[in-house]
Amino acid sequence: MTSPQTPDDLTLWYDRPAVDWETQALPIGNGALGAMVFGGVASEQIQFNEKSLWTGGPGSAGYGSGDRTSPRPDAIAEVQAEIDRDGKMSPEAVAAKLGRPRVGFGAYQTFGDLWLDVPDAPASPIGYRRELSLREAVARVGYTAEGVTYSREYFAGHPDGVIVGRISASVAGNVSFTLRTSSPRSDRQVSVADGRLTVRGALADNGMRFEAQIQVVTRGGSRTDGTDRVTVTGADSAMFVLAAGTDYAGARPSYRGPDPHAAVTAAVDTAVAKGFDQLRAAHRADYRRLFDRVRLDLGQRTPEIPTDRLRAAYTGGTSADDRALEAMFFAYGRYLLISSSREESLPANLQGVWNNSTSPPWSADYHLNINLQMNYWLAEQTNLAETAVAYDRYLTAMVAPGERTAREMFGSRGWVVHNETNPFGFTGVHDWATAFWFPEAAAWTTQQMYDHYRFSGDLVYLRRTAYPVMKGAAEFWLDNLHVDPRDGGLVVSPGYSPEHGDFSAGASMSQQIVFDVLTNSLEAARTLNVDAAFQTEVTAALARLDRGLRVGSWGQLQEWKSDWDDPANTHRHASHLFALHPGRQITPGTPEAEAARVSLTARGDGGTGWSKAWKINFWARLLDGDHAHRMLSEQLMSSTLDNLWDTHPPFQIDGNFGAAAGMAEMLLQSRHDTVQVLPALPAAWPAGSVSGLRAWGDVTVDVSWRDGSADKITLHTGATGPVKVRSAMIGGHCRVRDERGNEVAVARSGETLSWDARAGRSYTIANEIDLATSTTLRSSAWESTSASPGPPPERLPTSAP
Repeated sequence: MTSPQTPDDLTLWYDRPAVDWETQALPIGNGALGAMVFGGVASEQIQFNEKSLWTGGPGSAGYGSGDRTSPRPDAIAEVQAEIDRDGKMSPEAVAAKLGRPRVGFGAYQTFGDLWLDVPDAPASPIGYRRELSLREAVARVGYTAEGVTYSREYFAGHPDGVIVGRISASVAGNVSFTLRTSSPRSDRQVSVADGRLTVRGALADNGMRFEAQIQVVTRGGSRTDGTDRVTVTGADSAMFVLAAGTDYAGARPSYRGPDPHAAVTAAVDTAVAKGFDQLRAAHRADYRRLFDRVRLDLGQRTPEIPTDRLRAAYTGGTSADDRALEAMFFAYGRYLLISSSREESLPANLQGVWNNSTSPPWSADYHLNINLQMNYWLAEQTNLAETAVAYDRYLTAMVAPGERTAREMFGSRGWVVHNETNPFGFTGVHDWATAFWFPEAAAWTTQQMYDHYRFSGDLVYLRRTAYPVMKGAAEFWLDNLHVDPRDGGLVVSPGYSPEHGDFSAGASMSQQIVFDVLTNSLEAARTLNVDAAFQTEVTAALARLDRGLRVGSWGQLQEWKSDWDDPANTHRHASHLFALHPGRQITPGTPEAEAARVSLTARGDGGTGWSKAWKINFWARLLDGDHAHRMLSEQLMSSTLDNLWDTHPPFQIDGNFGAAAGMAEMLLQSRHDTVQVLPALPAAWPAGSVSGLRAWGDVTVDVSWRDGSADKITLHTGATGPVKVRSAMIGGHCRVRDERGNEVAVARSGETLSWDARAGRSYTIANEIDLATSTTLRSSAWESTSASPGPPPERLPTSAP
């Protein structure tokens, strides 16, 4: 712990305490609770959150129901008529007609800070180290002073719903500190009894009740209660257990449930009774059940310098240290999603679960013109489907207020939500001209739900959870598509390409999203064999729908229906490439793919953190691994902080999630019913392995590669049916064998193999130059991978709330 070297290539570590929350402190979380560890010697700061602690919503002055409508019901028709006549309108003009001031929206709140003040702390400790183990989801602080080694260990356990800390020393009787709390708000009361500090109150804005309890348990020494703090003196070790909650409930109209006191008390009592070792063991088992499903080896070298210096030294080259940072960044994205989105919590917001402010950037809310969606791009691909249960529940709860907004604002069926929302069912509009209108958001958010079905094959989930939400989003557009008088096609009007340009009819992103939700909903209805009339209606609309795919005058994919694109435009949004990613309309090798490449090249490699993350995915879908890797390098060099958080700036977590998803896209793709192995492998990763990535059709894939080409591919199939695999390694000497070593009959077409797979089986593809020596080849070459494939994961669970 006090060594300047780390034995683990998946540990963030630093040789000094954090002094800045955003750039240096280290995050832990269990979905609902989050904390930031600073690691101070004289005074340890642990800032903490509970994800439902929000101002705004019911009880906040002027909020109403949140599904607020436009001031006049005929305003949309007026805007459509003006666009039909003039071809466009300015954002300010549209906002003046359709927008309205946002009142009572609220913001995510910090719960406060926990402090451990240490008496007589050394000014210059020896061997100081602060770390975050991504393999264990445990943060640690250690140092030596006057021959005594001091250690602190922190984790946020999901099984027990608590944050736990232990403070210990190598010599008995040397643990002394005072535990206290602070908050930037004045709406709380603090009490202490029997070593338990209780923080309780109600937000002044909306009356939301909140409570946190921190129990201090000592081994040896003494524990003294103060009026607002607990002091430990001369202990051998001490533990604290923190639980927190609010009376938030995710159902309208009140969004309120029982007082949190009983639940918080029970959580602390139960955890304390178990003790530190049992709590940590349960936490590790729960976390590693998710995290260990995927392993990535890029040929990295275990870094011997602190993570902040490793990031500063990163050049985007091909050194082993560079690859170490890249592999850690991928693992960190998965760690952050597990830590900020679990089954019982709200989904990950703009900052995951971490926030130190009462007025955070963009309210730390749920932005729906890409950000919330990007948060979950890696969930299915990187074998973390359970993290999206919170997303599903949140989206399902949004349908009812969204139906009211659709009915009262648009006079239509279905449901709608606009550019941003909160935990209180806000589905209406506000009046920020360039970021208030995005009725396509509902359609886009349902894509994640359909993805879960496509990856898992779970028909029960599709029928009960995904399809009703998808159908409602599709019905909204069946009622709201507008006939373009120029050519009679069905278009979105008014439409807007985030977050620049004019309003128009048929903006490319709008059309592509509507195509996506209609196509997905039609596929789902056919799969379930339901709603014949709906199927007929969707089929007719798709026949007339403008697809939003036009090649413009300079070879670009047009962003608008009219050829307005400026080749000098380097705006961070490249929304008109939705059909390439995360959509599936554009496939490599087509004229539209080449046009997307032209547009993407013109936009350049700049942008903010989330924008660069999206570009990793774009280039991966274009099968250009070197350019995808260049964007990853740009992300790490200029949009990543010392604690490896993404920065917009300021900190936004979507870039972490989007970049990890992009790295997965470089290694595996399956959007067109073919498992494409290493489709965008960059030259910077000449050898390596990955195991546990997921593909459509309930397939889990392990692959190792060397000299830039796969040398072993193993598929674990969860369903019985046809499988198609494409890889540059596939040639005449390529064979497929099952887990018993039996050769499997396959059909060959160029670089693609296909066969009928059976559920619960494993199939390995390798080039066997001489079948007589295939056993030797397998033992000498196949098993040389540094990350050998593990057994197939357990069947992914249904995500129905």
